[in-house]
Parts: sequence; structure tokens; C-alpha cells
Amino acid sequence: MLGLKISIGGLLLLFSAFWLSACTTTSRAPTSAKVRVIPKVMHGQYVVRRGDTLYSIARRHGWDWKALAAHNRIGSPYRLKVGQIIRFDNRPLPRQTPASAPRRSTPPPRQTASKPPATPSKPKPSVSRQPAKTTNPPPRQTPPAAGSAALSAIQWRWPTDGTLIARFAANNGLNKGIDIAGKAGQPVKAAADGLVTYAGNGLYGNGEALVIKHGTSLVVSVYGHNRRLLVKEGQQVKAGQVIAEMGASGTDRVKLHFEIRYQSQAVDPLLYLPKR
Repeated sequence: MLGLKISIGGLLLLFSAFWLSACTTTSRAPTSAKVRVIPKVMHGQYVVRRGDTLYSIARRHGWDWKALAAHNRIGSPYRLKVGQIIRFDNRPLPRQTPASAPRRSTPPPRQTASKPPATPSKPKPSVSRQPAKTTNPPPRQTPPAAGSAALSAIQWRWPTDGTLIARFAANNGLNKGIDIAGKAGQPVKAAADGLVTYAGNGLYGNGEALVIKHGTSLVVSVYGHNRRLLVKEGQQVKAGQVIAEMGASGTDRVKLHFEIRYQSQAVDPLLYLPKR
């Protein structure tokens, strides 16, 4: 019996010791959890990402969210945007308040642009275009009746063989005759009977050139960009006579520039040269 009592007493002592140890371990757990404190970040910055809130950023960096909002000049309703910078130091920063968001949407100046007044100004250039259209070049291409008769009475010939590379363009003055491509030294012939009234390089932009007067009327033909002139001023020439050698004087390629003029007015040579 005595041995049984001792064993029961021992068991009681063991049980009480076990109970006390359990109580001490359970009471220490919450105290260790309360000790954890996140240090307040006082330098650097943070770039807002998708899903971030002011409260979550402040909590992760040891800040009170209201203090962090005031530090970054963020007012109510405390909304953040992706890419917005949150600073923890004392550097000056531009205002990033969400209230400035509606200020960015400033379409009124675009809507009030001076587009409506621009519409009445459109007729102004159209008015200037109408008289330009009335001054069409066809009258320039067609000589007076007397000139047309005089030009048609002449038996014209092509001044050389080759490809036609530029046509008459009296409307803008870029080409007062035609250009015929060929080879250097290729013969250039008189387009009709006449008198050589000019031979030289004094005609601006024509290089070595010849001018031949035809008949008693004021009809002349011009031959430009020659390599060598074979006739002189005051010399009578016949239609088809070789008067020069084709070249590239005064231009960028070998060609003959040929003009027909009546009373110093250029006309389209293709109106009078035979078709080929």
C-alpha cells in the first residue's frame, strides 16, 4: 500500500510539473509576436505598381499611411497611379495629387482652336487659283494667225535623229523647245533654208548655239548644246545641211535643244515638224 501511495504521489508531481511547463510555454508565445516592429524607411523612393495602395506601401515601409500621404503631398481620396513615385526622404518633389489628373485632360483648348475661322480663309486661295486657271497656256503655244500661216509655209525638217526626251512647255517656261538625245559628234542639220544670224556661246543656258532666220518673216530656229559649230554668222544654209556637231555644252548630257520662234515668241516645234 505504501509503495502504491508513493507511486500515485509521484504521478501527481509529474502531472503538476507538466501542467506548469505547458502554461509557461503558451503564455510566452503572444509576447514574442508583439515584439516585431518594422523600421521606418527614411531614404530612397518607391515606384507604385499595379495593386498597390497607400496603406500597403506605408505598412511595408514602417510608415503611418496618413503621414506618408502628407509627406508626398497626396490628398483625398488618396488614389495612386501605376508608375507614381513615393518618396521616403525629404527631397522636394512635384505635386502628384490625383486632383491634378482631371487638369491633364484639357481638351477645351483643342476644341477652341482656330479651326472654324480657318474655313472661311480657304476660299481665299481658291479665288487666287481661279484667275490662274483662266490664264491658260494654250494661247502661248498657238502663234497669231499671221505667224501660224508663216510657220506653216516653211518646209520644216527634223534637225537631227534621236529620241525625244523633253517636250515644249511654255506654260511654266521650263522648256521653250524640244530636246533630242543622241551621240557626241552626231550631225545637226538646218531645219529649213535660212540665214545664220548668231553663232556662239552667248545664249544663256544653250552652250554653243546657232540661230537661223528663215525667209523674210520673223521666224527663227535655235540649235543649242553643240560640241562644234560648222557655220558662221551671215552664212546662208539649206534645209538638211550639216551646221554643227551634237554635244553637251551648257548641259549635263549629250543632246540637241531645238526651238522655233515667231516674233521672239517660242512655239511648239512639234506642231510644224513632220511626224515620224
